[in-house]
Amino acid sequence: MHSDGRRTPAEVAAAARAAGLDFIATTEHNTTSGHGAWEGLWGNDLLILCGEEVTTRNGHYLALGVDPGTFVDWRYRARDDAYERYVRRIHRAGGLVVPAHPNCPFVGCQWKFGYAGADAVEVWNGPWTPDDELALAAWDNMLVESCLRRGGDGRGRWIPAVGNSDAHREPQAVGLPQTVVHAGDLSRAAVLEGIRAGRSWLAESSGIGLELSAAGPRGEHAGIGELLRVTPDTAVAVRLEVTGVPDGTVRLLTDQGEMRSERLPASGTGTVLWRTTASLAAYVRAEVRRPAQDGGAGLPGPMAAMTNPLWLEAC
Repeated sequence: MHSDGRRTPAEVAAAARAAGLDFIATTEHNTTSGHGAWEGLWGNDLLILCGEEVTTRNGHYLALGVDPGTFVDWRYRARDDAYERYVRRIHRAGGLVVPAHPNCPFVGCQWKFGYAGADAVEVWNGPWTPDDELALAAWDNMLVESCLRRGGDGRGRWIPAVGNSDAHREPQAVGLPQTVVHAGDLSRAAVLEGIRAGRSWLAESSGIGLELSAAGPRGEHAGIGELLRVTPDTAVAVRLEVTGVPDGTVRLLTDQGEMRSERLPASGTGTVLWRTTASLAAYVRAEVRRPAQDGGAGLPGPMAAMTNPLWLEAC
């Protein structure tokens, strides 16, 4: 409403509640003037995070969850040596830096700044499109690259994925997609920490349920965004539970690519079990796809849900 939106804050808050969301972020383009317009619209059932969509000359990024009133300038290109300064400003204001729709084909939208300083990356923006497919492939390559930079915690620095509906006006759906965060409570600090740590997964709606976990033989356990340490050839049991995707296709992927694929029944509910070892897989992540459209032409169907990885370390 304070940049190019066509909904009032009250309408967005109502749409968020109707979509079953627990939190939303307000990120008007290049302004903080709308932060105060949300007064009185939050509650115990809905957290509202302040932010800004910074529309630079070489891509957009979100200043997500910053202190209210924190302004980030947008008038620069990748070669102007300004981005790093504003990354520091966002972090000092308690927020996250999230490159948005990095493969959007429009002029000025494609991301050119690299990912140093980024806390997450938006791989899914609105209804699933080929732009998102490109962003997903690039993100997966970054996960593989992080395996080559393993540190003391078994992982190199990795960047979690997020999804945002970017819903400006009717009929764009608020909450398509949404980021589901495993957080200790519904607070700004807890939600941002969950996003930063990658303890999250993405879904097209709150009607989809998903759980991904890995377990070792001695009670070792890890969920999304977490690390499981086992000896190199110890069998690890990976379990994925899905609800709400009739006739969907489940894919389990590692740093070696797709390792397992199964079709869900017409009920949309299913459990996929798979066994691996830390010597064979550095991470495991899941995708749940809708049936391919128009015959698919060999392409996967639209995304219904996807996870950040859980990590395996040989110790």
